[in-house]
Amino acid sequence: MSRAVLMLAGSVAAFLPVAASAFLAMAAELVFDLKIQHGRVPDDMRLIRVKEGDVVTLRWTTDQAVVLHLHGYDIEKPIAPGAVTELTFTAYATGRFPLHVHAQGERAENHAHQEAPLIDVEVYPR
Repeated sequence: MSRAVLMLAGSVAAFLPVAASAFLAMAAELVFDLKIQHGRVPDDMRLIRVKEGDVVTLRWTTDQAVVLHLHGYDIEKPIAPGAVTELTFTAYATGRFPLHVHAQGERAENHAHQEAPLIDVEVYPR
């Protein structure tokens, strides 16, 4: 292998940890307080926008027991009335991800959604 190729490979290897740590330093920790009443979230909270790499916490309260399912991330979380429940994830995939309410005991993979999502989470590239 030529000396120039070896030098280039060493430079790239040295750069990767710096690039990864710079990417992580740009990531934010974001918290959204969301309230479900009568099966709905207020219109001004139905779209959550974040960036790739952000740590997102959706802090939920509800007036009835529900199971939430965030599609694309395949996260399910039961939410009980009268309590605050957090659903936290790192936004690693970009795109628009609907969050639906599932009935208690319903399996996510067996449910075809015909109703609108409770909210949508949009994850933009950093």
